[in-house]
Amino acid sequence: MFRTILMLLFWAAALPFAALLGIPWTYLTKDITFLYRTCMGAAFNGVRIAGVKVRTLGLEKLDPARTYIFMSNHISNLDPPITLPLIPRRTSVMVKKELFRVPILGPIMLMGSLVPVDRKNRDSGITAVRDALKAIQQGLNMTIYVEGHRSFDGKLLPFKKGPFYLAEACNVPVVPITISGTEDVMPKARFAIRPGMVTVQFHDPIEPSDFGERDCLMTKVRAAINNGLPVELRE
Repeated sequence: MFRTILMLLFWAAALPFAALLGIPWTYLTKDITFLYRTCMGAAFNGVRIAGVKVRTLGLEKLDPARTYIFMSNHISNLDPPITLPLIPRRTSVMVKKELFRVPILGPIMLMGSLVPVDRKNRDSGITAVRDALKAIQQGLNMTIYVEGHRSFDGKLLPFKKGPFYLAEACNVPVVPITISGTEDVMPKARFAIRPGMVTVQFHDPIEPSDFGERDCLMTKVRAAINNGLPVELRE
């Protein structure tokens, strides 16, 4: 519990600092790079303060000059602060709309071109896909937790269809990501973080020419993510 509180205190101090320096700088320069890097650094270092070690696999498969859609499983609230800082270049991400109401955090996410999603509203989901397409067309990567919700036990939930409509529309490579370990470090419904090792595996990019039909692409992404899970959690 102590480490969890320490992480939250670090984030509580880092976020206003990032906002105080980064937001005015962004408005003056029209460049969000400093604000983005500050936030990503704070997110990742906060997790490390909590005693979480991160092992990364497969990053060498990615070309930093290219734009990708990253599709990941989702087990824990720690998944975004661990995964997003690892992605080469800047990434947008689909985020539940409630977080955009949080003071300081909400405006920062809007400046970073993050995409709000209302999970209960189908029309909002269509709008989110359109907003994500705009972000990709600006040259940003997009990161999507394709299950839409966190898994209680670390096993894969059914995938949402929206990310695969997006992949078809924007014609950029899809990179499946498997996160494992956060189901032990901080599972859903538990507040305290337990020190431990988390693995983030970046699988081979799936090129648009290899997508096939939408359901075929979904099957390929699911198979890749599933194969990266611990044996006891695989389908």
